[in-house]
Amino acid sequence: MTAESKNIALRSFFKDVREAIAGTDQDFTEVKLSRAILLLSIPSVLEALMESIFVIVDIYFVSKLGADAVAAVGLTEALVTIIYAIAMGLGTATTSLVSRRIGEKKPEEASRAATQAILTGIIISVLIGVPGAVFAKDILSMMGASEHIINDMSGYTGIMLGSNVVIMLLFIINAIFRSAGDAAVAMKVLWIGNIINIILDPLLIFGIGPFPELGIMGAAIATFIGRGTGVIIQFYLLFFGMKRIRLFIKHLEFDFRIMLKLIRLSFGSIGQNLIGTLSWLGLVRILSIFGSEVVAGYTIAIRIIVFSLLPSWGISNAASTLVGQNLGAKKPDRAERSVWITGWVNMALLGTVGLILFLFPSFFIRLFIENENAVSSGIKGLRIISMGSVAYALGMVLVNSFNGAGDTMTPLKINIIAYWLVEIPLAWVLAISFRMGETGVFASIVIAESLLTVIAYFVFRQGKWKLKMV
Repeated sequence: MTAESKNIALRSFFKDVREAIAGTDQDFTEVKLSRAILLLSIPSVLEALMESIFVIVDIYFVSKLGADAVAAVGLTEALVTIIYAIAMGLGTATTSLVSRRIGEKKPEEASRAATQAILTGIIISVLIGVPGAVFAKDILSMMGASEHIINDMSGYTGIMLGSNVVIMLLFIINAIFRSAGDAAVAMKVLWIGNIINIILDPLLIFGIGPFPELGIMGAAIATFIGRGTGVIIQFYLLFFGMKRIRLFIKHLEFDFRIMLKLIRLSFGSIGQNLIGTLSWLGLVRILSIFGSEVVAGYTIAIRIIVFSLLPSWGISNAASTLVGQNLGAKKPDRAERSVWITGWVNMALLGTVGLILFLFPSFFIRLFIENENAVSSGIKGLRIISMGSVAYALGMVLVNSFNGAGDTMTPLKINIIAYWLVEIPLAWVLAISFRMGETGVFASIVIAESLLTVIAYFVFRQGKWKLKMV
């Protein structure tokens, strides 16, 4: 390749980057596949990167309140991940329907599916939020929290669970934008919401300036305000933004036929996420046996792991959208090629990040906490869990591709095997029976996630997902 051709290729690349960030009207069933992946991946990665930054900044400020505060966040986070599981499950079902209808060139049906997903999310969030807010102390007690956390920090848990509607809608509506091909819109909305959250965090936690000092509750209120602002912007764009998906007042009525289809499709995905979430709850419960400092170290390590995983999750969203739209356009071979290309890119990215975390865990853990026992546990967790980074990367792409095709039951079955039949029993045996402590728990995570990827790989190669109708 000559110097001139290299310059042309470089200019073309940066032009695509600018287009991806600004927003594009490309038809992703027709545009060159490598360019389609780039245009969809960049905003999704930037969206996930901001989520990662928020996760890290949030725990950084909370960690200044002590190990118990971090443990309270960790225990609540384990509960809130159930909400994330449901939101992501509904988002996955929405992606399947919306991307398929967009691929079939049926925008009106795509809009109707989007509206029903939003209404379903609101109903579910109310059913979770009311008991979550009322029984926050009892829930923390069942999670094995200390008396100090239960009596003095349950307000954080109550607010996070009670205001879950903003989390639910943020996930679902951004899934609508991404599946329609408007990934840049989802990115910008999340950036605005999380920047507000990050700004409010120290102000409300420590009482800076005219703001009240609310401690750990300030972190929960900042989350509600920031993400709530993002949801308001989402609704404005859906009704007045002139994007690929446009909602009208006529759509705001219950269509139980579509809602049942969404619930049926989301059942497998919600099941996947709930199984994974309940397994994380099980791991936290096992770790709580060893004390708040171990839970605090684990929480820090997991936040850092999440920081590394979310950009890869953003890349895997590109595969999900391309699978759905290309199956809708009757191009299954193109859908499969998009998965393998995205998988290789994701493995290269997350493998590099995982190597850095493995080599320098102490540097990252000590950024957030000073308690030496918590630091020791966090270093151990970060080093062990990061060993499975390449497997996590490919597994995310494969699972998202099944879901994008509407085949949510296959990953559900794989998750049952990996998490319930392997991870939890193995964690208990290694940690308790073999007296490995938290090391056994961390090792079980790597083993289970790697097994999930291997099974998903062989099932994906069979190609039955190409025949799924939604």
